[in-house]
Amino acid sequence: MTERVVLAYSGGLDTSVAIGWIAEETGAEVIAVAVDVGQGGEDLDVIRKRALACGAVEAEVADAKDEFAEEYCLPAIKANALYMDRYPLVSALSRPTIVKHLVAAARKHGAGTVAHGCTGKGNDQVRFEAGISSLAPDLTCIAPVRDYAMTRDRAIAFCEAKGLPIATTRKSPYSIDQNVFGRAVETGFLEDIWNAPIEDVYEYTADPATPPREADEVIITFDKGVPVAIDGEPVTVLQAVQRLNERAGAQGVGRIDMVEDRLVGIKSREVYEAPGAIALITAHQELEAVTVERELARYKRQVEQRWGELVYDGLWFSPLKRALDGFIAEANEQVSGEIRMTLHGGRAVVTGRKSQASLYDFDLATYDTGDTFDQSLSKGFIEIFGMSSKIAAKRDLRQ
Repeated sequence: MTERVVLAYSGGLDTSVAIGWIAEETGAEVIAVAVDVGQGGEDLDVIRKRALACGAVEAEVADAKDEFAEEYCLPAIKANALYMDRYPLVSALSRPTIVKHLVAAARKHGAGTVAHGCTGKGNDQVRFEAGISSLAPDLTCIAPVRDYAMTRDRAIAFCEAKGLPIATTRKSPYSIDQNVFGRAVETGFLEDIWNAPIEDVYEYTADPATPPREADEVIITFDKGVPVAIDGEPVTVLQAVQRLNERAGAQGVGRIDMVEDRLVGIKSREVYEAPGAIALITAHQELEAVTVERELARYKRQVEQRWGELVYDGLWFSPLKRALDGFIAEANEQVSGEIRMTLHGGRAVVTGRKSQASLYDFDLATYDTGDTFDQSLSKGFIEIFGMSSKIAAKRDLRQ
């Protein structure tokens, strides 16, 4: 039986050329798999037909938008996941989604190898291969761009020589990856970190400065950490992200320009826009502030950072990530209620909170008549709380 390779297929130049390239380098048949995680662009059937026209023996397409939102974006919202306190893991979340479909296709078609189009200096190669090895340790991975020196100029020459149905004339100055949770832009003039982004970098968000526009007030309802309604209208997780992409994006919310630490050890300048993700995480953080007990909240912040690092580093299917998922799910048990936000001028600002599970006690918090807090208890509490520091300070003075 001829060896088979499952290829993560986007429909673009590199992965289209990779179909024939892999066949020539390995002698294997190629099965192309395209996964829709809300990246927009071409119709899935058009992509499937192109894969076949480029030499794939089989081509599969999967509409995974709801799966991506429910199984990958939602855990990130519950975890308030922001890598380096800023990046909502736009690309990192989509890779394990794609990996599951690649592994399923490999099993279905009897393939022993999975291929992807990543370079040797990015994070995605790790995310694909670490994910595949976690789900299917018997499969091997190849990357034509990295392993077989499939540079862009060689890819174009191969495309022209074979007469492949791929447009090769227009080259974007940027490298772009996008899905329903956000958009990532790099390379080109952005590689000079002194250069400011220009407006043509952005697509999901409007310029927050111009033209002047009215503020948009939105109420987001959560049930155990899950966004279930926008302005009282029930929504799925996918719909919540999509609607806030539109509304928060129209106000310029979710633009991020940062230099981040890649897993491979280099620093990289990235421009992100994730209006729905930032709005939802901001709202979820505020509802947690109202409903999660202090010690649990403090510890969860540590867990959130580690969870985000694991996902960024491609360890979605790792034992530690799975264990932390259990903690995060438990911590969200009481995170139910409503958050009112104003979207305006590039910011999502919380203006109201309401929850049946609230730990905020007005009578304890107020400084006015009706205050039920027993202030006489504070003096003794402070004496005991500061005791160890006081003893140490006396020791230091003696010395």
